[in-house]
Amino acid sequence: MRVGIPAESRPAERRVAGLPETVTTLIGAGLAVDVQSGAGAHAHASDAAYRSAGAEVVPDHPAGRAEVVTSVQPLDLDRARELRSGDITVSFLQPSAELDLVRVLAERGVTAFSLDLLPRVTRAQSADALSSQALVAGYRAVLVAAQHLPRFLPMFTTAAGTVPPAKVLVLGAGVAGLQAIATARRLGAVVEAYDVRRAAAEEVRSLGARFLELQLESQDGVYAAVQSEAFLERQRELIADRVAASDVVISTAAVPGRKAPVLVTTDMLKAMPPGSVAVDLAAESGGNIVGSVPGEDVWVGDVLVHGARNLPSTMPVHASRLYARNVANLLKLMTADGRVEPDLSDEVLSGACLTHAGEVRHAPTRELL
Repeated sequence: MRVGIPAESRPAERRVAGLPETVTTLIGAGLAVDVQSGAGAHAHASDAAYRSAGAEVVPDHPAGRAEVVTSVQPLDLDRARELRSGDITVSFLQPSAELDLVRVLAERGVTAFSLDLLPRVTRAQSADALSSQALVAGYRAVLVAAQHLPRFLPMFTTAAGTVPPAKVLVLGAGVAGLQAIATARRLGAVVEAYDVRRAAAEEVRSLGARFLELQLESQDGVYAAVQSEAFLERQRELIADRVAASDVVISTAAVPGRKAPVLVTTDMLKAMPPGSVAVDLAAESGGNIVGSVPGEDVWVGDVLVHGARNLPSTMPVHASRLYARNVANLLKLMTADGRVEPDLSDEVLSGACLTHAGEVRHAPTRELL
């Protein structure tokens, strides 16, 4: 069977779903690989490197030629209509935002896997692209803040006096938040963080940051659950003074498939020191910070609010390396004797499967349709 890796066509997407190193992995599993010419250009993977790894470099999009098409962003409608019954796709396909595409995939009899739906279980960790890309986003968020902040992050002691370190507040201590904490600490900032999960406190402290202890009920478990508006209102009241004391706020509280909770209000932003920066990693899903716009810088008083948009794509080399390995690991779960034949009784594959054999398997998406 052939696996196709196309060049991404959606605006500002610079990652690629396969690199020469993962081509070697797939070929070792008995698969053939087609790579569209130029697919790895932004990740500095040349056509010659793909050929050396054993791939066939093709001039056109592999949809309709390869039985499996792997991509970062989901296929557009025209490409999806080129797929044949039984073909397989793997991508970041957010079904609530791509209902027309879901209809086409189901009508064409395509088996579509969305890495947004991958179950958060131990067996799926090697394919967990949400986590791998969140790591990139958390790192990049701090660099974006440092670039816009009109002051130093670290402390300096000079003949002209001492420059105190910047104060950074990270809201949400999942993968992105922890990476933001670690990066801000490496750059010399004083960092504090908050998360509703009780287990996050130890992780935050292990990175040298202060964990905010709020008079709120904590959650157990690895992933945060959706909170009531009353809880969020009380949370905003309790963190308001910490936002006001910060030079940088980085919010990371995104909930897959749902609107992001509002954590920072306009009044809270206006209480921050002039020149402060707030980076909203949840801007594309509604935003944790009031007024943030995906892909734009917005001034709220004297505070700059950066609405992050696809930050992993701004670091295409390592973001692609991690994503390509996630995709290859997922394909290996469903490959035997050179054929990709997903066993949908497997909880990992079943959970990530959006459409199969003409049906929409994901219940929330069926309801939306």
